[in-house]
Amino acid sequence: MSSPALQPRTRVTRIAQEAVDKARLSVVPRVRTRAPRMPFMTLVSLVLLAGIVGLLLFNTSLQQASFAASALESEADTLAAREQTLRMELDELRNPQRVASQAQAMGMVIPAAPVFLDLETGETSGVRTPATPENALLLQPPAPVKPAVLAPRPTYVEVPAAPRVEEQGATAAGGTDAKPRKKRNR
Repeated sequence: MSSPALQPRTRVTRIAQEAVDKARLSVVPRVRTRAPRMPFMTLVSLVLLAGIVGLLLFNTSLQQASFAASALESEADTLAAREQTLRMELDELRNPQRVASQAQAMGMVIPAAPVFLDLETGETSGVRTPATPENALLLQPPAPVKPAVLAPRPTYVEVPAAPRVEEQGATAAGGTDAKPRKKRNR
């Protein structure tokens, strides 16, 4: 009976041995497969070249936009200055004093007594008198007279004239005012 008991053990051992043999790792020679480098290098080069060209185009467009913006700012400043000048001219042209002066220069006269018109009834109130240059109101009042203290009489001071060059030469030749000159030896 001992043999049947041994039989399962040997059988298990033999199965286990086969499993161990199958499960054992063995060194497999490495197979080197190289991917071709040329297509990869070409792809990388094309991507880099496209990036550089894209950056160059982007930079160029930014510079053009910058030049356009500075030109537009300059034009806006010029137009703002022109607008301010025109507004000042318009204010001067609308000045009532200037309008009245030009009207008077053309012969128009401001009436001395105004007449009012009632728009509801159509009647006028006030005395209607013709406006003439003699009884017109003055736009520019006469200039005030300066007090005598502010406008003193001018004071004149006479200064003796310096002797002429000809007279100085005659005096030097006469010997009275002449000084001896020293000669220089070189």
